[in-house]
Amino acid sequence: MPDTDDGFVPLLTRTARESPQRLFASFNGNPIRFQDVDRESSALAHWLRRQGLGIGDAVAVMARNGRVTLALMFAMAKAGAVWVPVNVRSQGENLGYILDHASPKLVIADHDLVAAIKESGAKIEGAAVAVIGKAEAPTAVEPALADARPFRESPPHADRPFAIMYTSGTTGRPKGVIVSHRMLRLSGEAIALVSAAAAGDVFFLWEPLYHIGGAQMIVLPLIRDVRLAMVDGFSAGRFWGEVRASGASHIHHLGALLPILLKQPPGALDRAHGARISFGGGCPGDIWRPFEDRFGVQVRECYGMTECSSVTTYNEAGVVGSVGRPVPWFDVTLLNADGRAAALGERGEIVVRTLVEGAITRGYFKNPEATAKALRGDTFHTGDIGSFDADGNLFFHGRFTDNVRVRGENVTAFEVEHVAAKHPAVEDCAMIGVSADLGEQDIKLFVKPRSGSTIDPPAFSAWLGERLAPYQNPRYVVVIDDFERTPSERIMKHRLKNRREPAWDRLAAGRTR
Repeated sequence: MPDTDDGFVPLLTRTARESPQRLFASFNGNPIRFQDVDRESSALAHWLRRQGLGIGDAVAVMARNGRVTLALMFAMAKAGAVWVPVNVRSQGENLGYILDHASPKLVIADHDLVAAIKESGAKIEGAAVAVIGKAEAPTAVEPALADARPFRESPPHADRPFAIMYTSGTTGRPKGVIVSHRMLRLSGEAIALVSAAAAGDVFFLWEPLYHIGGAQMIVLPLIRDVRLAMVDGFSAGRFWGEVRASGASHIHHLGALLPILLKQPPGALDRAHGARISFGGGCPGDIWRPFEDRFGVQVRECYGMTECSSVTTYNEAGVVGSVGRPVPWFDVTLLNADGRAAALGERGEIVVRTLVEGAITRGYFKNPEATAKALRGDTFHTGDIGSFDADGNLFFHGRFTDNVRVRGENVTAFEVEHVAAKHPAVEDCAMIGVSADLGEQDIKLFVKPRSGSTIDPPAFSAWLGERLAPYQNPRYVVVIDDFERTPSERIMKHRLKNRREPAWDRLAAGRTR
């Protein structure tokens, strides 16, 4: 059980003093040492004070991965400001909603994203705006990096808010999860367990820092003798080449990343990339061994939510399809529809209880209704579905909100998408429920073909019909070029209802509408 009472900021200061030349990370191959992170974050912490930022003031940051973004995260942590990371792909009403809801005192953005902020309709007239990547601009952040003074203020208490992290919003409006310094520290501690981190390891970081999957990684070099290899973002075509060039021992997977990589054409780097472990969440059980066999890596799976310090369970036993057992600071139970403990093998809602005070979020920012629904006493109700095997291994079965009621039967998106994704022409897919002609719902499946492949809806539907129960077979099939995605590459399902591509209708003699 780690001692997390000092959060994570003092660990940076201590290591920078004791081992200033030690590598913290690289960005696109350029080294970033501990002394660099400490000095640059101190310079920006002083700059935040000059901007009038005090403890607890919110700072919205809409910036891509980079050296300045990394320094800003530690600067806000040192200064006790509350970091509000914003997806760089956000625009329009959704971007305006997050900025209005968070009410930041300062907005920092890559210079080419300022226009999107202005066009979002956000009412942030009272907030100052600073830019990254245009050093000559009067509001540029970079000149502040020249300040060489140490930042000597005492670090914030571990349970003070470090960030308001807006959830992915795959099914609706995002909610602002209040993440404390202790929670981010525990996220890093959990990643060390999930990944079996050892001295000298190099972690390939493709995920954006504005997502919890990227943010939690900044803790890892503070608690283990490892370094990060940061890149601009995920590219299936460049992935293994970048892994090899960085000397990475570890890669991180989320959602559809492993299926996407497995569907790429065989290449010379399939076994020559140098990585030995892929850790994360969302690896389908049926591709687990094929992925390991093709790419020569060990899959280490976990389960969690931002609200519960990112990682709740991890699989170190290698049980295929399982997300493992709880980390030392959490306990997990499953509750059925009656609120009683689910029987062995029975599916129920995953409910988390913490054994370390402060490991679970204290709530959603300015959203008491959502807070009351999820936080009940000392437990967090996830809204996710799971089951246990006889050895106590947890299996994840999707979210209750992804359930569709079809002719009296409950159908989970997880079940349908899992089968559809096996079709050789499908790169990715997503299921939603739509109103049926006679009450309840019908299933609508959106599919993205693999590069160079085409999908014939009637033939595809017949293929699905041989592998799914009749009530599970989608009524509608929509072939699309691509999906809108969250920072963690999850499909934004709430946007699918507004797609205008024609839908093939299985029950209407193949007509489209």
